[in-house]
Formats: sequence, C-alpha cells, structure tokens
Amino acid sequence: MSMNRIELSKLYKRTKSDRDIFHELMPYKVKDILLVATYYDAYSIVREGQFSDKINGEYLQLNLYSAPRFVNATTNEEAMELLKERHFDMIIIMTGMDKEQPLSLSQKIRKFKPEIPLVLLVNNNSDLAYFSQASDIVKNNIDQVFVWNGSTRIFMAMIKYIEDKMNIEADVKLGDVRVILLVEDSVRYYSRYLPMLYTMIMKQTQNIIDDEDDNISETQKIIKVRARPKIILVSNYEAAQEVIDKYDENLLCLISDVRFPHNGVEDDQAGVKLIEYLREQQVDVPVMMQSTEVANALKASKLNAHFINKNSDTLATDVTNFLIDNLGFGNFIFRNPSGTKIAEAHSIEEFEEMLRTIPDESLIYHAQKNALSTWLMVRGEVYAAKLLRKHNVEDYKTVAEMRQYIMAVFERSRLKQLNGRIIPFRKNLIPSNHYILRLGKGSLGGKGRGLAFISNFISNVNFSNLIPEMKVRIPRTAVIGIEEFRNFLEINDFEAKVYLEQSYEEIEELFLAAPLPEKLSSKLYHFLETTKVPIAVRSSGLFEDSLKQPFAGVYRTYLLSNNQMMIEERLEKLEEAIKLVYASIFTDTARSYFKAVDYKIEEEQMAVVIQEVVGNNYNGKFYPTISGVAQSYNYYPFSYMKPDDGFAVMAVGLGMAVVGGEPAHRFCPKYPKLDNKSLKDQIRDSQKYFYAIDMNRTSFNLERDGENACIGKYTIKEAEEDGNLRLIASTYDAQNDRLEPGITAKYGPRVIDFANILKYNALPVAKSLELLLHIFKQAMGTPIEIEFSIDLDTKDRPTIYLLQIKPLLRQNDILEIDLDSVSRDNIMMHASNGMGNGEIEDIKDVIYVDLAKFDKLKTEDMAQEISQLNDKMKKLDRNYILVGPGRWGTRDKTTGIPVSWASISNAKVIVEQGLENFPLDASLGSHFFHNVISMNVGYYSMQPNSDEGDFDYDTLDNMQAEETITYFRHIHFDKPLRVLMDGRSQKMLVTYPD
Repeated sequence: MSMNRIELSKLYKRTKSDRDIFHELMPYKVKDILLVATYYDAYSIVREGQFSDKINGEYLQLNLYSAPRFVNATTNEEAMELLKERHFDMIIIMTGMDKEQPLSLSQKIRKFKPEIPLVLLVNNNSDLAYFSQASDIVKNNIDQVFVWNGSTRIFMAMIKYIEDKMNIEADVKLGDVRVILLVEDSVRYYSRYLPMLYTMIMKQTQNIIDDEDDNISETQKIIKVRARPKIILVSNYEAAQEVIDKYDENLLCLISDVRFPHNGVEDDQAGVKLIEYLREQQVDVPVMMQSTEVANALKASKLNAHFINKNSDTLATDVTNFLIDNLGFGNFIFRNPSGTKIAEAHSIEEFEEMLRTIPDESLIYHAQKNALSTWLMVRGEVYAAKLLRKHNVEDYKTVAEMRQYIMAVFERSRLKQLNGRIIPFRKNLIPSNHYILRLGKGSLGGKGRGLAFISNFISNVNFSNLIPEMKVRIPRTAVIGIEEFRNFLEINDFEAKVYLEQSYEEIEELFLAAPLPEKLSSKLYHFLETTKVPIAVRSSGLFEDSLKQPFAGVYRTYLLSNNQMMIEERLEKLEEAIKLVYASIFTDTARSYFKAVDYKIEEEQMAVVIQEVVGNNYNGKFYPTISGVAQSYNYYPFSYMKPDDGFAVMAVGLGMAVVGGEPAHRFCPKYPKLDNKSLKDQIRDSQKYFYAIDMNRTSFNLERDGENACIGKYTIKEAEEDGNLRLIASTYDAQNDRLEPGITAKYGPRVIDFANILKYNALPVAKSLELLLHIFKQAMGTPIEIEFSIDLDTKDRPTIYLLQIKPLLRQNDILEIDLDSVSRDNIMMHASNGMGNGEIEDIKDVIYVDLAKFDKLKTEDMAQEISQLNDKMKKLDRNYILVGPGRWGTRDKTTGIPVSWASISNAKVIVEQGLENFPLDASLGSHFFHNVISMNVGYYSMQPNSDEGDFDYDTLDNMQAEETITYFRHIHFDKPLRVLMDGRSQKMLVTYPD
C-alpha cells in the first residue's frame, strides 16, 4: 500500500462529540416571537403580566433552558413596522372580533417576510368554521391553525411544533432522534394533543436527566433535551405516508385519526389504510388509533393497534397511559406473564442490573413485546435498542443465550458511546483502552492531551481495515487533571513555599509528607480495585509535549509493580509516585529548562497520567515483547531512503533501553530490510540487556531509589528463556559466517535484529509504523514522534499500544540553504547529498587529505595518521571538519581510508569525496553509520565533476597550516567557521569566518 495514496480525510470517519451535537442539534430555535393581538387580548393576557409569567413558568416547570421573548403588536400597521425594524423567528396572530384582519395581515406578511413561520390562534372552536371557508388564504399564507383552549401550554406547543418542523430532517440525520407521527386534521383535537404530547416528552426527558444526574455533564443534559423525540403533525394520508417512508427507522410511534383526507377527499378508512401500510413496510412501532366512533376499536384490534375514544372524559389520561405503557415513558415495570409486577427500574443502570436476575419467564414476556428496546429507544439508547430489536425470542436456543446477548449489547453500546472520549471517573466504570478516565478536573497536560488525541483518533479510524493482522490501541489510561495539583498546593498551604524554596530535596520532603485531596484519594482507591497489573505514573505538564515548546524528558515517570497484598499498600505507593511527579516541576533540571526557554516556573501546572504497563509476567519479570520510538522525519537517511520516510528504534522489554540511548535496533519502516552495518558490528552492537518490572520486589523506596525503584536489568538470555525471542532474534552461524533468523539449535550469539518481523514479515510491524507515522503526521500538521509497545503474547491479534505522541521539533527545522545568496569567495565547502541537521558555530579546524600526496595504495598509512591527529584534537578539546577521498571507515582499503570510529571521534562533519580514478562507492554507507547518528555528526559526499558539491582546495592549499604531515593538512582559523546543515534538503554549507 502506497502511503502517498492514504489521505487522512478519507480514513478519518469523525464521530461527532457531545459538544458538536449540542451545537448542531436544533439549529432553528424560536427566540423572538411577534404576537399580533387585539387591544383587548393584549390587555387580558399580555399587559397584565400573566402571559409572560405563565409562559416562563411552563418552560421552567419543564426545565427547558430558555423561554422565547414576546413582542406584541395590536394593529396590522404596528406589526408591519416591527417586522421592518427587527428580526423575528416566529409570528403568532390571534383572532379577535374582526376575522378578516388576520387573513389580510397574513397575506401582507407572506409577501414581505415569506421565510418567517406564521401560525394563527383562534379564540374558540366556533371561529374555526369561518377560517375553513377561507381555506385557500389560510393554506397559502399560514403554516398552521390552532385553537385557544384556555391554557398557555398551547403557546409552548405551537413554538415546539414550529421548531420540530424546521429541525426534524437535520436532527434525524445528525442525532438519530426519534419521531412521533401525529395524523389529525381536526384543529380542535391536535390543539389538545400537541400540548399534552410535548408536556409528556419534556417531563420524560427531565426524569431521565434526574435519574442520571451524577453521571452526565451539563452539556449532555442539554443534549438530551435537544435530542428528545420530535413530533410531526400532518393532516392527510399522502403527507403521513411520506413521513413513514422517510423516517421509517426513526419512527417511535404513530398516533392516527381514522377519517381524514386521502387523494384530496375525506376518507372514512384513511387511518386504517395508513396503519395497514405501516405494517406492510414492516415498521414495528406502537400505534394508537383515535376516533369519535367506538366501532373503530375492533379495526384497531385487528391491526394490533391501541384505540382511544376522542370523546372520552379521560382523553388526557388515556393518551398518557399509552405513552407510558408503549413508548417506554416512565420507569420500567418488570412483570411476569400474568402481569404481576416483580421489579421496577428507575434508571438504565438499574434496568441492566435487573435484566441479569429477573426470572426467565419475565425476560421472555418483555422480549416478545419488544418492551426492552422500546424503553431504551425513548431514552436515547438508539444503538442498543436497534441491536435488541433485530432479534426475536425464537432466534435464541435458550433463555440463557438470549440473556447473554442482551448483556453483550449493553457492553457494546457502552463502548460505542465512550469510545475515544474522556470520561469522568465513576466507581462502576471499569478502566478500558477504548476511552480515558478523568480522575480530576482541569487540563490533561501535554502527555494526557496527546493520549486523548490518540484515543479519539483510534475511535475514528478503522485500523482493522488498514492493518488486519494487528490491533492499534492505547493502554488503559486515567488522567488526574491539573486542578488536583492546584488543590494539593492549596490544601497544604504550599503555594508560597514551593516557589520560593530553592532546594528540591526540601520540596520533595514537603510533598511526600502532605496528603492528597480526599476526593482524589478515594477515586484512586476505587481505580486500584479494578487495576491489578503494573502501572506507570507519568508526568503531564501543561507545556509538556506542546507543539511550540515540548518539555520532553524534563519531569519524572515511575513504574510500580502494583502487586502488594493489601490495596492500602498499593494506594500508598501510587500516591507517593503522584506526589513525586508533582515535585519534579521543582528539580534543578526543570528550573534550568524553564530559564532556558524563558518561562516562569509559576506558569507550569502538572497533570498526571496513570497507565497500565503493557506486557505480561514472565517468571517474575513484567515487560512487553517490544518497545520502541518512531519518528516521521529522519535527519540521517542512507541509500535510497528519504528524510520523510522516518525511522524507528526497537528493543526487547521496557522502553528505557530505547529512550536511554542504549543498544537497540534502528530501521526505516518504509525500507525495513535496509541495514548498513557489517555483520561484525551487528553482533557487537546488538542489545545485550533488557529492562522489566521486578514483580518480586514488593518493597521499595521511591524517594531513595527514584524512577528505577521497581526496575530490574536482565540479560537477553533471560528473555530467551521466557520464550520471547522467537520472532525477535537471529542466531550467528560461525561456520558459515552469517545470521540465521530465529532461535536455532546451533550455538551462537543472539542478535536482536527483529529479522523475522522486519525482513520476513512475520508480522506487519514496519508497515504499521509507517502507516501510523504517516497519518499522525497529517493529523498534527508537523513531524511527530510516537512511543509504542507491542504485545505479541496475546490470544487475539498482536497489539501495538501507542504510549505517547509529541511533535518532533528542532530549532533549526526552518534552516534553508541558498547558495545564490552567499558570495562564492566566502564558501569553503558545499554539498547536496548527506545527513545532518542544524548549525555548528564552534568549529575552527579543518583536516583534509592533500590530494597531491594521495595514494590509494597507502590508505592504511593514512588511517594511522588521522588517528594521531584526532588524538591531538581530543587533547585540545577541539572539534573539526574531516575531508578525504573514498569511504571513511570502510573495511576495504581499496575503496577508502579504513579508520575505526575512535580514530575520527572528534570530527563533527565528515566529508567523503570521489576522485576521477577513485570513485565514491554508492553503497549503503559506512559500517559505523550508527555512530554518526548517535553523535549527531554531519555526513556528506561529493561526486567528482559535479555541481552538487565542492571543496575549496585552492584557498586552503595556499593557507598556512597548523600542521602538515605526510598525507594530511590541518588548518586552524582564529574565528569559527559557519556550518549549516539542512536535514530536509540534505544540503550542507560551510563558509569562511567574517
């Protein structure tokens, strides 16, 4: 798969967050209403103040978050003037004695402001006949007609009706909201139904919020209000059929009259036909048929619909009971087949718990009626409800199998909701690698922010399609927000002391002796109840790993075995580690760093990341199979690598060997088979030791032993005995002088080169890292570094765990070399093919081979001479630029000067030059290339007769040398040369001192 073809925008299927949904649901909100009423009506319901009070009261009672504002006009002229002066979201015209006035005004408004919804509110049922005769004017200019029933709830219903009408299509698409379809052509009846339905829906929504109040945020509360079921009111068959076809998957219920227009004429059986159509479309939702004719009850029964008599004195109660019994409104009443109540669930949490234990016959009873899915659906648990509704009782072999599936659905739904999110800690919420637990308020800090970004990213990219052989996860993670750090300082009265105290030892003692906030300590206790594997307690400073100034490696990280017998002991060690992480802001190293980057230490705040350590317990040693670091930009490419191909370094065990610069295996994820080391160097430089958490060390002192208090150092042979080198190591076959992938029966040194994985693709680790670097670089908009661990010892697919992500910044990234802007007379050397990055300002010495004395048969003698010169430079503590023909460090004396690394160790820039009779070998590079990388040495080559590189021999040959020996000249300058290396273009420029 070509990385160039992988575009992040196509991979990233963004799951909208609650905050996104909150802003986007119900985009049309009625905030300002123009109420046109006669002087009498205005005086009666507005001027006395009752109207506004009652409307606001209705909204407050239903816990709606904002009541609209009303502006009243008493004449047509006043209404039109107001429309010219200000914006309105809705217009309500109340009829008075003059019934022509509303009709003429509606026509004027429709012409002037056709986009504003307009409803007509008539005073009583007798007025409806008049407006029925003027149906054409009403139809063309008025959105809906309502009749005043003496309750201000009609105003709330009219407003919500308009909002639902304007928002329904977008809200269904965005929030998958439910739809109640009301088919009624009688103004009198829908003017009764709508206030009733909206009141029930709002109260039901508030009850759900009250039940979950401790577990949801204020934003989520508002979302639940906005994501309530929407009501669509239609008055004819065709409109109803269109709604069913369009919103079939979102339909919550159908409430239908029997007699209403069908094909333009009144049809006594329209409602029956509509319900039959609904059943034909296999839309399995509750149906309520309502009619003034009791004889229609039999038709309703045959259609498996409920029936309500519109003339009943208990109409409101009947409708309420239908909603509670069939739409999941109210608590869930568990019953046995005879209808006897056996339990009652007030919340989804209780509902789930009771489903585990209710009798089999009760479970079957409710499952057959789809009662479980209906109750979940009205609470916004759409995903779980749909999964349950897909299956019938007959689909399961046993009740136990059905119950197991239902429990699995709850777990799947929970993970789907929480996936990629930051979740406030709750006792019953088990840590997971699908989300991050927040143990305290405030910013997550740099590392925490990076992990939250990774978690969210993983939830939105289907890595299983891109890397089917491996999983991509984060470890189970919890973050203590920075407010807990502030609380810790405040409750212990440390704020003044710690910023004035200069002794880190004093601050460390203060912190260790002080208690953490009580609530935080309680959360940590409950966290440890479900976390019984080793944990890493990592710093996450506010500035740490930021895009502008990453404070990488400045603060502390502690790895804890977390295996003490008593949870109180484990809590004590965890709290101790947290306090030491807090204290690490005040170390001498941290203070120096703040000073260097011109920040004040008071500006820094500390969050703490607590992660489960990746790995398994092998004979008392806990460690991952592989740990590593990967960067998306490589300042030292060789062969046909490009800088943007990146690189990775991997080692066995914990990542300390990698980040500490100890022997580890370096490779390019795009070209994992490329290796520039000789066989001898591969054996010599292979990883000999690895790090693991010592699970036998249950007693340790973090203050005394520091970050390594729980860490053990072990030989690679012990990893082999643990059975972890099969895919990781190669065996040296001395008889044939070669490496054989894997652990062979033949005796020989083990070389940690990951050959089976990287060269023979036993696992697509290289491909996975290449992909991760590629897409995260796009996501962050800058070169990046990721820390990772790989667990091969799993029952499922091997897993890459991403531990950290941070920007890969160097101050000289913006360095550009433009030869045309520099005077040719001032250029000592330039090259366009090499590796290295940055500016060197302290080199005053150049050592180069005198071409007039060069003899390709004398390269071994040259190697001895440069070794003598290098010893001199080491004694003088001076670095230098080294220039010579052929390959430096080659074992073949006919292709270059066969020096060891020690012989040129003080060279900061090494240049290999090709000559006409001594061409530069275009091989993979010298066998000591890894030394060049680790020492950040510039390494460049110049081909003969090429414009891409040049060394000013003429000038240097005519200068006074500090030392001249058989083959070399040493030139010393009084002022430093200027050395510029651009890692992106692979160019280098050296200019003479000014």
